[in-house]
Amino acid sequence: MLLDRFLHAAAQRHPDKEVLICGERRVTYGRLEAEANALGHALRGLGLMRQQRVAIYLENSTEAVLGIFAAMKASGVFVVVNPQVKADKLAFILDDCQVAVLLTSARQLAAIAPQAAGCAGLRHVVITDWANPGAVPAGVDELRAAGKGAHALAELLNSHPIALPDNRNVSIDLASLIYTSGSTGVPKGVMLTHANMLAASWSITTYLRNQADDVILSPLPLAFDYGLYQVLMAIRFGGTVVLERSFTYPYRYIELIATERVTGLPIVSTMSAILLNLADLEQHDFSSVRYLTNTAQALPERHIRRLRQVMPQARIYSMYGLTECKRVAYLPPELIDRKPTSVGVAMPDTEVWIENDAGQVVTTPGERGELVVRGPHVMLGYWNRPEETARALRPGRYPYERELRTGDLFTQDADGHLYFVSRKDDLIKTAGERVGPREVENVLYELDAVKEAAVIGVPDDTLGSAIKAVLALRDGMQLDEATVIKHCQRRLERFMVPKHVAFVAELPKTSTGKINKRALAG
Repeated sequence: MLLDRFLHAAAQRHPDKEVLICGERRVTYGRLEAEANALGHALRGLGLMRQQRVAIYLENSTEAVLGIFAAMKASGVFVVVNPQVKADKLAFILDDCQVAVLLTSARQLAAIAPQAAGCAGLRHVVITDWANPGAVPAGVDELRAAGKGAHALAELLNSHPIALPDNRNVSIDLASLIYTSGSTGVPKGVMLTHANMLAASWSITTYLRNQADDVILSPLPLAFDYGLYQVLMAIRFGGTVVLERSFTYPYRYIELIATERVTGLPIVSTMSAILLNLADLEQHDFSSVRYLTNTAQALPERHIRRLRQVMPQARIYSMYGLTECKRVAYLPPELIDRKPTSVGVAMPDTEVWIENDAGQVVTTPGERGELVVRGPHVMLGYWNRPEETARALRPGRYPYERELRTGDLFTQDADGHLYFVSRKDDLIKTAGERVGPREVENVLYELDAVKEAAVIGVPDDTLGSAIKAVLALRDGMQLDEATVIKHCQRRLERFMVPKHVAFVAELPKTSTGKINKRALAG
């Protein structure tokens, strides 16, 4: 089985059902299948060979989803690049994996044309909004001068058949490269096969209990695996995705929940912080929501309690994952009140355990160690990064496998439920002790005035590193350093209490919505 076959199967079952709603555009399964087939044939006609890479450099849009499925149908590998990525970084990615075809818009092409023209492997650029053949978009002449083709998407769609292309891949072939920043700051491509992505999507949709009438509202970027899988999973079970370009306008998000009768809400903690800061939240209609998921950074306990008040009928899933295997664990929603800080147990068809620094399996509740994962969703490795691959994937307990070392520290309770502590390299070593920032942040979120919190280590002549709390407050609320420190002194061991407290209007974020601690430390 190949990942793109789910679109074909769904289009055969219900061609007139809407698969994507994006702004004013509403696309059916039949139309998406036909256009993806046509673009797949067009990519072949441009010379795309099996397993060559197609980059999609677009905002969340129907064209971005079209590009993803067309690349697979043409036996290629899709690479979704965040549209916020600047030209130099984009060029690095294009060169790193030798992208053959780039799908982008006229506006974005104008900003990246000089760098794209210099990418040796890039042969063709497809422009999604080039509607007038007589008006050549900025950057096209520069591309053509460098010997690269430039094509209007509409022209390619209109000039190629809509019959299903012959996909020559098998399930162990690559479906996607997802670029993620490592500790060095250099992007690295996570290699995921069709089999990897099929396994992950099956497991997640199984525990979420998805069904064909689910409508998922996602403003998460498709370059972020959490956002990408909302589309892949919905097409697998025959659902609908309301695809937003961002979470810039929370009231539009709330309005869409009611008007589109949304049943599934994937969020990150920054989204919940913004939503729960709205004073009139109870006045809006959330009655259609059946489930809510969270990954990336854990939801503060206070956010969970508030979401339960606003959407009492919704199942809330706290989850943990990483791009290298998509998802690892989830907390059964019936345990959310009893264990709000846990990310639960291994998802179906996945095995996890915790190891200490000596490589021994940790069985004592509360003992800290690195989480190790094995399962069919674990990546092949990092593209062109054999040394980094060897550090992340080690020989397994059986001769035929490799296990994924997550680089994340966890504990578990007596029931075997998992608790995230920190990234191994995020641990703060202070006064001879090791402090996981998440434990301090959980305590900070107990303060009603705190909207967002981040804990980092800063150089200190006496302690080695001192703990610093950086807080963004809810609208109209006040808090001072002394109150924060006194609260932490009541709830934490002395060495975990912040020495410094800073207040900011907003915490810096990464392109995927995570709090950017590197920016805070810098």
